[in-house]
Amino acid sequence: MAVAGICNWIGNNVPFYFVIFSLFCGLSFGQLRYSITEELENGALVGDLAHDLGMDIRKLSTRKIKVTSNSGKRYVIVNPKNGKLLVNERIDREALCDLSSTCLINLEVMVENPSEMHHVEVEIVDANDNAPQFPRDEYQLEITESALPGSRYPIENAQDPDIGSNSVRMYQLSTNDHFALVSNKPSLNTKHIELVLKKPLDREQTPYHQLILSAVDGGTPEKTGTAKINVRVLDSNDNIPTFDNSVYKVKLLENSPKNTLVIKLNATDLDEGTNAEVYYSFSSYTPERVRQMFSMDTNTGEIRVRNNVDYEETNSYEMYIQAMDKGPGAVASYCKVVAEVVDVNDNVPQIVLSSLSSPVREDARADTVVALISVTDRDSGANKQVTLEIPAGLPFKIKSFRNYYTLVTSAFLDRETTDAYNVTLSATDGGNPPLSSQKTIQVDVADVNDNPPRFEQTSYTVYVAENNAPGASLCTVKAQDADIKENARITYTVLNDNNHGIPVTFVCVCEGRYRGGLCPASL
Repeated sequence: MAVAGICNWIGNNVPFYFVIFSLFCGLSFGQLRYSITEELENGALVGDLAHDLGMDIRKLSTRKIKVTSNSGKRYVIVNPKNGKLLVNERIDREALCDLSSTCLINLEVMVENPSEMHHVEVEIVDANDNAPQFPRDEYQLEITESALPGSRYPIENAQDPDIGSNSVRMYQLSTNDHFALVSNKPSLNTKHIELVLKKPLDREQTPYHQLILSAVDGGTPEKTGTAKINVRVLDSNDNIPTFDNSVYKVKLLENSPKNTLVIKLNATDLDEGTNAEVYYSFSSYTPERVRQMFSMDTNTGEIRVRNNVDYEETNSYEMYIQAMDKGPGAVASYCKVVAEVVDVNDNVPQIVLSSLSSPVREDARADTVVALISVTDRDSGANKQVTLEIPAGLPFKIKSFRNYYTLVTSAFLDRETTDAYNVTLSATDGGNPPLSSQKTIQVDVADVNDNPPRFEQTSYTVYVAENNAPGASLCTVKAQDADIKENARITYTVLNDNNHGIPVTFVCVCEGRYRGGLCPASL
């Protein structure tokens, strides 16, 4: 076909294909350009070479048309029977041309009989076959809770191998109260998109935030890629340790062994790390004597007994405790611990004899006070309640008024029966088990002249020889008195000392020690 003829033929057929054909008259080559979308199926039509080159389809078999490419890949082939250019392999524009704005496959078409060579460009048009993708599926951000609103945090842009309107068009951030995007449009000047802090963070309220960042392309239909943004809120020392109570009351048995646990305090700090590590100590308000009695573990908050606790010395202790964290700018919080010492029955009653009236006249009336007694017990409560008793069978009894007691007579005494009493006072407290003490006092009975002298016989008959010399003994009489001392001293008197004109006298002759210290008389 003549060159002019070919030109006329091409001019008439250009509207049916997107074809550019150039012939330089007098030369044996020309150029065609086709445009196809990537990812077409094998066998899809690229263009009709025979038609566009003005070749007689009936002579194609003898002209041996063939297509070659410098890439070595046979993305397209020509059907030798009809001269149509067809897709032979999957064409992935992104693999073939990366991010170039124009992607061409250069082909050389060779025809024999006569020999001709034509250059063919196949433009690969982008299809929206890729979704935007972030370099990582998850991003980890650590932001201190003291960060100010307006602070910015960059995140890598999403990448989309597609180009033009099929590439990333906008970004979206999941709904939340604290973060927003500085701009939702991709920028050519940076490879990052920035988050901006809208509202202050509070680690104690929400220590973690999870956001979803989406990248949307402009294809039809649009495709979306997402990435998780995990925000860990870093602690600032914005909380002080807090006790559960401002005042703790505990009971502590007196005489508790050393190292006995009094209380374990717990102050909580909502911060974390060293900002939440609490150490405890006695504040300056705690007296030194209390510090000597108790120890404080600065790490655990345990207060333990350090020295002997004696209820009788102090029945309660007040300790003022401060707790501080180990973070910068730490501020102390305070509480008070009141340790009430519980009495243990560790003191025996003390019996004190205030006065004693001894001896007691044997004719003393009932309820005569013999002794005044006081009883004390250093314990408290039931441990302090004391009863005082004496043995049964004694002519005495106890009368009480509070912790004071009187020992009084309960009956007349008889010195001649019992001249002294050993009265054992027993004081017992109300503890469990009870403790008791004893004290013995001697009560002497004073004699009263309540017994007359008594002769051994009511009458005496004496036989006397006549002619006795004066002073001769006629007989011996004896009288006794149950009383003692002066009350038992006996004198004898002859009521009628003249018998028939003969005088009679008494002479005391001591024959030994007699009751009352007196001798019987000899007549």
